[in-house]
Amino acid sequence: MNQHFRKSDGDDFTREVRIMMMKHSKAWKAAALGLAAMAAFTLAGCGGSADKAASSKPQTQKESPLMQKIKKEGKLVVGTASGYPPYEFVDTSVGEKKVIGIDMELAQKVADKLGVKLEVQDMNFQALLTSLTSGKVDIAIAGINPTDERKKSMDFSNNYLPTEQLVIIKKADADKYKKVEDLYGKTIGVQKSTTQEALAKEKIKDAKIVGLAHVPEVVLELKHGKVDGLVVEGIVGQQYLIFNDDLMFSDIKFPNAVKNSAAAIQKGNEDVLAIVNEVIKENTDNGNFKKWTEEYSKKAVANADNK
Repeated sequence: MNQHFRKSDGDDFTREVRIMMMKHSKAWKAAALGLAAMAAFTLAGCGGSADKAASSKPQTQKESPLMQKIKKEGKLVVGTASGYPPYEFVDTSVGEKKVIGIDMELAQKVADKLGVKLEVQDMNFQALLTSLTSGKVDIAIAGINPTDERKKSMDFSNNYLPTEQLVIIKKADADKYKKVEDLYGKTIGVQKSTTQEALAKEKIKDAKIVGLAHVPEVVLELKHGKVDGLVVEGIVGQQYLIFNDDLMFSDIKFPNAVKNSAAAIQKGNEDVLAIVNEVIKENTDNGNFKKWTEEYSKKAVANADNK
């Protein structure tokens, strides 16, 4: 052992070591406290951001009144106006009254998409539009043309099945009625409250317009000589020519008179309208509208034979 080492030296050394350890201990505590504070700040910041993000996240869109009604009742009430083959007409091959046609296929597809049952209410066309705006039916599907005037009181789906507006005459009058001017001042039959009625009033000067509730009634007026011509959309008129060989389409053309069909719905029910548009697109893309047109055109002819 070193002769010069003293007890007091050892005490001083021990004291210095303890002081150093205490300093290091305080430093570690300070560092730990600093890290803890940083962590707390970070968590608080993240929490604030999360809360802010959550609060700024858009709330789930509330269902429209009509969507709520349909789901609550478990059914879709569709209004239509039969007597408009191949869109909608009464199937005479069955005992009970059943409306069938292109529009009824569309209605069923919409009900299926909504997951509810389909209920069809048949009425004349004029009453149909009133029933829609008053809420007696959920949707109106009846080969309806979405005119600007109608858009003021109801919303419309996307268009389907565009078709020409034509004039049916007696074959005996083929040489008599070849252009619109030939109908000026004549008696013209139409289905009441339709775009065909509006077209006849606008394009055929000085004509006496006879509006009836259903197309078959107007066809009878033409056959009996009570009207000189019938303005009708081509796809519908074709059905009546098949089983009335004394009638024909005239050569008369109305410029820019292509008629589109759309489903009508009360305003403010965009979620239901979106479903209808989805169904229309699906069945246009997969060819169902074309298939339904062919199917129900044939069915309409067979239907006439059953009468």
